[in-house]
Amino acid sequence: MRALCCRGLRGALSQITGGTKVPAASPAGARAAAAVAAVAAAAGPQPFRAAGAAMSTQAAEPEVLNDVQGSAGVATLNRPRALNALTTGMVEALFDVYQRWDADPGIACIVLKGAGDRAFCAGGDVKTVVQLGQAGRIEEALRFFYQEYRLNYLISRMHKPHVALIDGITMGGGVGVSVHGTFRIATERTVFSMPECAIGLYPDVGGSFFLPRLRGGLGMYLALTGARLNGVDVRHAGIATHYIPSQLLPQVHQSIVSLGAAAKDAAVLGELLTSYEQREPLPAGQLHTIRADIDFCFGGKQSVEEIYAELERSGGQWGIDTIALMSKGSPLSQKLTFEQLRRGAQQDLADCLKMENRMVTRCVTNVGSDFYTGVTAALITRSGNPAWVPASLKDVRPEHIAEFFQPLPAERELQLPPAPSHYDSSSSSSQLGPAREHSRL
Repeated sequence: MRALCCRGLRGALSQITGGTKVPAASPAGARAAAAVAAVAAAAGPQPFRAAGAAMSTQAAEPEVLNDVQGSAGVATLNRPRALNALTTGMVEALFDVYQRWDADPGIACIVLKGAGDRAFCAGGDVKTVVQLGQAGRIEEALRFFYQEYRLNYLISRMHKPHVALIDGITMGGGVGVSVHGTFRIATERTVFSMPECAIGLYPDVGGSFFLPRLRGGLGMYLALTGARLNGVDVRHAGIATHYIPSQLLPQVHQSIVSLGAAAKDAAVLGELLTSYEQREPLPAGQLHTIRADIDFCFGGKQSVEEIYAELERSGGQWGIDTIALMSKGSPLSQKLTFEQLRRGAQQDLADCLKMENRMVTRCVTNVGSDFYTGVTAALITRSGNPAWVPASLKDVRPEHIAEFFQPLPAERELQLPPAPSHYDSSSSSSQLGPAREHSRL
């Protein structure tokens, strides 16, 4: 995630509708202002709709739409009835078009959005993955995760700025295709969550990289509870780089297109997005009211059991509610998640994704695992009452946790795409992406 949120702009160039200011002395600011001015005369605010969403029920309609508008490559996740949940085909289609656009000198930036008005992307289609595994088609089930992690890495390494419009539900895999890119625009409709512990998995798609880099205990809290954040709090947390009302997204989109070749400069694009964000003060949100409790109970702890103990001692309704939320998750998943984030805090994104591939391979190849149990209870039988094995934290053996992190046979290890030729290989992942944004929050 190239964290170029470009807040705190100075200057007095007031060329932009609504009184938003961009610094006159900045060439980037001048180009951003010109792009906004170019669409200022457009029709008034309107609900944002991704192109092609109205036709998504037709059998021939692709699950990923891609279009070039000016110098912008625009990709749309096009499964609105399934909340744009990712399939293997969608992941591979995105990977292919992103590689092509990143190498195309005529493409300046990439925009990713979701069809419909409910979701950006509700995650991976884990129901299909589990059904494949239960049918003995393990390799097909594993292929989804393998390709998904390669896409996450590619997004973090692309030369072109990547703008994700996380307008609506953004969970799991939807976080993975947004958080590692340059810009993430949240709106009042954004609902963020990493709910994997509740389905017997763990926060993957690079969660082991970006979650430990959130300030204080927030990353561990989000990982273990699956708690949901609204768009304002996603911005305050540093997960989003900008917060812009959804009614302005059509204008934002057109302004990006109007930048033309200048959009390849992340500073120019960042100032454009900031000009929209600064039209109104950012609301306070709700996260700040529980931030001290989160940091005290989840920050710097040595085990999941210690977190539970702090929550019990804390008293009050928040502690009670948080324990209830955590109690829905798999005890094994919670232990795995704790160890995953502990390790991920010291690793770059590439190593985190390789680690997650080792973990998911063990989850998927064992059709009796909590992953199968959790997804079945949540999405197939909908019983809502998974029988976790083991059923309690005290029965999770340390040696069992350690097995998930052991190397795989060479042919099963995650092979990541090479960095583009223009990428400076001397820079580690931790110097790009979430680290630079979240370490200061």
